[in-house]
Amino acid sequence: MSRPWHPSPLIKFSAVLHAAAAAGLVWRPEAWPWALGTLAANHGVLTAAGLWPRSRLLGPNWTRLPPQAATRGEVAITIDDGPDPEVTPRVLDLLDRHGARATFFLIGRKARRHPALAREIVARGHAVENHSEAHDHRFSLCGPRALAREIGAAQATLTELCCETPRFFRAPAGLRNPFLEPVLAQLDLTLAAWTRRGFDTRNGDPAAVTARLTRGLGAGDILLLHDGNAARGATGTPVILEALPRVLAACGEAGLRPVTLRAALPTPDSTNQP
Repeated sequence: MSRPWHPSPLIKFSAVLHAAAAAGLVWRPEAWPWALGTLAANHGVLTAAGLWPRSRLLGPNWTRLPPQAATRGEVAITIDDGPDPEVTPRVLDLLDRHGARATFFLIGRKARRHPALAREIVARGHAVENHSEAHDHRFSLCGPRALAREIGAAQATLTELCCETPRFFRAPAGLRNPFLEPVLAQLDLTLAAWTRRGFDTRNGDPAAVTARLTRGLGAGDILLLHDGNAARGATGTPVILEALPRVLAACGEAGLRPVTLRAALPTPDSTNQP
């Protein structure tokens, strides 16, 4: 199943610019330095857009929940880079104690190594989404075929293991390129970034991680934490295990309800509302 791909204004402009440059060189070969410089500048803008995880310049990108979800007082806690056999079960217990739902962006290869844990995430009421098959840090340098293989492999892995087809994709480190959105459209996936993140793969201070996630916390926010590759605090405890209860408490104090990303998807009825 796929959805239509609609090139973003920047992609359309870039395509026209390349065509104009090619045509111009046919009629004015001496203008090649200007054409080359213009195209180099355009490629610089495209690269910068891909290096900005929250950018929508390359295509749709969830950085907040839809307005209907925000109106209901919902927030999304998203947890990346798992499943981790040491950390993920303890994260699930914390979520259970607070009656909260979360979205786990799983790495396909890790899920295949720990299939029971991937299935347990879904069984306990949370959502499993696509975070690529291998989480290769060269992901943003891939061409369309390589992207399709990497994302498609994770899609097949997670669908097989969890009996649910992922609806969302998050790029490794949030970095991408202009080839990604057509691949996501072909796989009927929606790109999801975040409103704010705690940098909890690098910062082992739970108070600092919590402050980054809760400063200005409001309805519709998407928060990013990690159960895989989590930094560890002074006691050796993965920082998510100390920061997550504080984040959940802050949500409760603000009257916000943590839900999965797919629970926040607009319903057909809501999309017809004025």
